Amino acid sequence: MQSSVFFLSLSSIGREMLWLALSVVRRPPLALTWCQVRWFTDGPNPTPVIAAKHPFQVDLTAEKRYAWCACGHSKKQPFCDGSHKKANPRFSPLRFVVEESKTVWLCGCKQTKNPPYCDGTHKGEMVQKS
Repeated sequence: MQSSVFFLSLSSIGREMLWLALSVVRRPPLALTWCQVRWFTDGPNPTPVIAAKHPFQVDLTAEKRYAWCACGHSKKQPFCDGSHKKANPRFSPLRFVVEESKTVWLCGCKQTKNPPYCDGTHKGEMVQKS
């Protein structure tokens, strides 16, 4: 009896890794007699709450540490107030420091592809209709 195991990466979305382990046992003349499929994942991909349908204009100070809210539950948007610990513990804030003082637009919808900065995603239909 011959056994083969194949591991295929099907998707990688945020923190979620989805794996398919395919085990096949064959007997001559290569007739498929048993097949088992298993899915391995670290759970559903966490989805942030849309805190605002607009960005936040913020004056940042050089060399100061900031914690941008990534879950959307904070009452001190766009910054973290620790709400994720109860509301969605799979999230943690994005911590960052700027090298020089400046005014920036921080994402409020939590859907940006360039966190913590706004990339205009809030203008899209998905955010505006939520």
